[in-house]
Amino acid sequence: MNLNRTVLRPAAALALFAFAFAAAAADAPKPKRDPDVPYVPSTEEAVKAMLKLADVKKTDVVYDLGCGDGRIVIAAAKEYGARGVGIDINPVRIQEARENAKKAGVEHLVRFEEKDLFEADFREATVVTLFLLPSVNLKLRPRLMEQLKPGTRIVSNTFDMGDWKADKEAAVEGADEDAYLSHRLFLWTIPQKRANR
Repeated sequence: MNLNRTVLRPAAALALFAFAFAAAAADAPKPKRDPDVPYVPSTEEAVKAMLKLADVKKTDVVYDLGCGDGRIVIAAAKEYGARGVGIDINPVRIQEARENAKKAGVEHLVRFEEKDLFEADFREATVVTLFLLPSVNLKLRPRLMEQLKPGTRIVSNTFDMGDWKADKEAAVEGADEDAYLSHRLFLWTIPQKRANR
């Protein structure tokens, strides 16, 4: 008899946990539309390498488009003293990013905006970081060209921009050699605008 009670208690606890998790997920705020990419955070090694490849300085304003939990702009603020802005369509990620910035003590340097990255204004950026998909990078490319000033650096984790050849490519040191994600980085610089003739 005692054995049955012992077996039932963990099963009941597991069922209760599953119910609570489902209820919490149902109560979580929903994005205005489905995100363009699934949430997969950049590895710690990739974050460091992205900021190094972009040559981030204290004077920079780093925008992370699809910022997730905010780790890239938080690292830029913490390690370099740079200001940062994270943009994500998912309100849960934005809330998490704000909490992470507070824990890191950099909330005075960073802000997070719940926005569709195809409607966001990122003109003040001097560095833009991405960890999206190739199709999203290509769709975003005209907005990057339109909004960003010449000399602005763009770093993408894993995915390129089609026929726009990167100025530099870099492997992430310490990354798992067999890993596909967070293993290779691409850097572009917004070119000077051509004068109309």
